[in-house]
Amino acid sequence: MGAITVRDAIDDDVAVIVELLNAWILTRTYEYRDAPHSIEQRRPWLHEQHARGFPVLVAECVTGEVLGFATYDDFRDSIARPGYRFTVEHTIQVFESAWGLGVGRLLMECLIERAVTARAHVMIGAIDASNTASLAFHTRLGFVETARMPEVGWKHDHWCDLVLVQRRLDAP
Repeated sequence: MGAITVRDAIDDDVAVIVELLNAWILTRTYEYRDAPHSIEQRRPWLHEQHARGFPVLVAECVTGEVLGFATYDDFRDSIARPGYRFTVEHTIQVFESAWGLGVGRLLMECLIERAVTARAHVMIGAIDASNTASLAFHTRLGFVETARMPEVGWKHDHWCDLVLVQRRLDAP
């Protein structure tokens, strides 16, 4: 696969970001959403992320193929609740074909660096309890479980538990 680089997402990346977001929607409980994302919905989202100063990063191999993306956003609407302005919630998705190649780690390292530069204090992840691979991945990156919320999601005709993990970014 060769070298992997991380860069800011552009409009041309929206289709592959949508593909990544939709990869498990119909078959897993990793996102509590029933309908697939669309390019028409996600293009304005990308522009809003950029306007608010929130990074949307993509990882690509030397051929230019996008392997994954990561972003962060407000945790609980920091405009309405400015007390949360130093806390961000992230999303990361990597194509299954790139699992185990370090793509996720590289994306998260770059995303955390951006969050630190933006003066974020804490990064949160919200992970479905059945996604044990993601929970283990986050643990390896220094995230700790801070909450387990039983039966807060409903998908595929059953209740889903949500796990919140967090990492302090400015710890000594």
